[in-house]
Amino acid sequence: MKHARTAAIAIAATGLAVALGGAAAQAAPGEADLAQLRAVTAKYHDVRVAVADGSLPTNQCVPGMGYHYANLANTRDGVIDPLKPEVLLFVPSPDGVRLAGVEYTKVDADQNLATDGDRPTVFGQPFDGPMPGHAPGQLIHYDKHVWIWQHNPAGMFTPNNPNVDCG
Repeated sequence: MKHARTAAIAIAATGLAVALGGAAAQAAPGEADLAQLRAVTAKYHDVRVAVADGSLPTNQCVPGMGYHYANLANTRDGVIDPLKPEVLLFVPSPDGVRLAGVEYTKVDADQNLATDGDRPTVFGQPFDGPMPGHAPGQLIHYDKHVWIWQHNPAGMFTPNNPNVDCG
């Protein structure tokens, strides 16, 4: 019920921002965009919907980050679309897992850790990286975590969330 109420508020806020037009520009940078992201990801509070929409489940919980469910179509298209994150972040809960945030990722064009001329941004935030792959076969890349469904005391756009416990 809480998630449905949150989603309804996010959708209403998005509609209000559209209706107000210029007045929405006075809000904090990216606030309307984040409301849209919440609206389009609200359905993933049901992890079965995330899997049905192409996110691959994982059984490895990364401390401070949770479970990464990657959508390969979004990952492989090479496009950073704020409303189509490459990864959904789930955290352990008494009922299995619960949606906590999203992650955007993009392959580094020149595969050189010493250069960052192609660093992407989302919501006005530069991606972290370039960094080596975290798993065999993963290329040098950039990523940006956005903790839109679980508070992160370190900051909404910080990779690690001290409130995420895999234990």
